[in-house]
Amino acid sequence: MSSKDKVCDERIFSEIYQEHSKSVWNFIYFKTGNEEEANDLVQEAFIKLWNHCESVPKEKARSFLYTVINNAFLNRVAHKKVVLKYRIQQQRSVNKESPHFLLEEKEYMDKLTRAIDNLSEGQRIAFLMNRVEGKKYREIAEILEISVKAVEKRMSLALMSLRKEIEDL
Repeated sequence: MSSKDKVCDERIFSEIYQEHSKSVWNFIYFKTGNEEEANDLVQEAFIKLWNHCESVPKEKARSFLYTVINNAFLNRVAHKKVVLKYRIQQQRSVNKESPHFLLEEKEYMDKLTRAIDNLSEGQRIAFLMNRVEGKKYREIAEILEISVKAVEKRMSLALMSLRKEIEDL
């Protein structure tokens, strides 16, 4: 690989950015549903590409970006789950007996149930199979005889819908 074909060459890096930044952003935006988070993750991915430019050939840059951004997304999701689980445990241990807490919990569950009921049948089935039964997208796709992409789309739409309906919580 000549030095002019290296990702470390600013011109090559700029070309890679121009060619792939929009599709990488779309990919992660569809997963997060959040523009700000998508922007942050894309920026992180390109910084990581720049930091590893000596070891990433130009023809592998696209794959590298998608792998990095997906892993960063999964790490954020895992972190958010840990934080959420901790907060829930803390709230339950502090407020478990409080009538106010019990009323809020019931209202939340009622709102969540209504929001799930308002999903389309396909979205509801995919959501419940994934979140309640713990099935992976691949398993859901096999059971429903649809593509994994279709499952991803249903889950994305379901999560966006649920976020909108339960926004104030």
